[in-house]
Parts: sequence; C-alpha cells; structure tokens
Amino acid sequence: MMAIHLQRELDKLKKKLLSVGALVEENVRNSVDIINNYSDEKLQKIRMNDDKIDEYEVDVEEDCLKILALHQPVAVDLRFIVAVLKINNDLERASDQAVNIAKHSKHANTKSKDGVEFDFSDMGKKAQMMLKNSLDALVNFDYDLAQSVRKADDEVDDIHKEMYKILEEKFMKCSGDAGYMMNIMQISRNLERIADLATNIAEDVIYMIEGKIVRHRHTI
Repeated sequence: MMAIHLQRELDKLKKKLLSVGALVEENVRNSVDIINNYSDEKLQKIRMNDDKIDEYEVDVEEDCLKILALHQPVAVDLRFIVAVLKINNDLERASDQAVNIAKHSKHANTKSKDGVEFDFSDMGKKAQMMLKNSLDALVNFDYDLAQSVRKADDEVDDIHKEMYKILEEKFMKCSGDAGYMMNIMQISRNLERIADLATNIAEDVIYMIEGKIVRHRHTI
C-alpha cells in the first residue's frame, strides 16, 4: 500500500515538474523571438511567466522534501527525487536567462551602426531544441536523447565563441557603441547558459536512468 501511495506521489511530482518545463520552454521561445521583435508586452509576459516559475520551483522542492521525509525512497525512486530537485533548479535558472535576454534585447538592435549584423536565429533554435530534448528525455527516460543534448552543447559553445571574437575585434577597433556591444554579448552569453542548463538536465536524466554521474565527462 505504501509503495502504491509513493508511486502516486512520484507521478504527481513528475507532472508538476513538466508543467514548470512547459512554462520555461515558452519563456525561452519568447525570449528568442523578442531579440528581433522587441515589445514591452512580450517582456511583461516573460516576466509574468518567470514569477509563476519561481512559485513552482518552491512548490516542487517542498514536495520532494515531503516525499523524502514520509516515504524514505531508495534506489531508482531516490535517484528520481534527487534528479528532480536539480532539474527543478536548472529550469528556474533557464527562465532567469530568458528574462535577461528580453531585458537586453530592449537595448540592442541586432544590426550595429557600422553594418555588422548579429544573427541569433541558429543559436536560439539550438538552445530551444536542447531544452525541449532534455525534457523529452525526462518524460520518456530516453538515454540516447539525453546524450544527444550533451553533444549539441559544443555547437552552441562554438557559436558563442565566434560571437565573442567578432565583438572583441570591434572593441579593439573602437568601432560601434560599447553599451550596444555589451548587450549583444549578454544575449549570446544568456543563450549559451540556457544550452548549459539543458545539458545539466540531460545529465541528470542519465543519472536517473543509469545511476551514473556523467557531469564533467566529455561525450565521445
């Protein structure tokens, strides 16, 4: 009877976490869209979602602690709770990055005064897909999909490095507006962080499935 009750609590917890994930996906999607199509209304929507996500984060954490205290889960169930606690935190942080992107987009046109254009479409799509795939891996306990997220992180890192290189050259030439360039750099950095957080989630899914900690270990 206790085992059945525990499973029900775990199922409810998973559904709640996926509700958080859906809101975070929406925030990240809107933040990528706002880079080229800024509006105060979109920024406000992202902030409102972020407030909901903050509330959900606390709620999910409290549920995890209650299950640990009341049921003292072991083995696979314990790994699931540990992973949920970490994923919950990473989702909240990903939403924070989306808010940052939206705020910096208010002060950054993606085409500079000297004609250099900064295209975030590819980076944005990759970061969104990594987040989606990490959550799909969680839903389906899909090891291979989680591994694919880890591999995709290098692609986003490479785009961020290239963006940094372009901005560094502009700084050295003293061309363009420094404030504008800082906003562009922050947008790139925030997208790169979302990809990192999606990778964290994927690694926690792998831990949940196999009981192996793969963090800081390179994929082949």
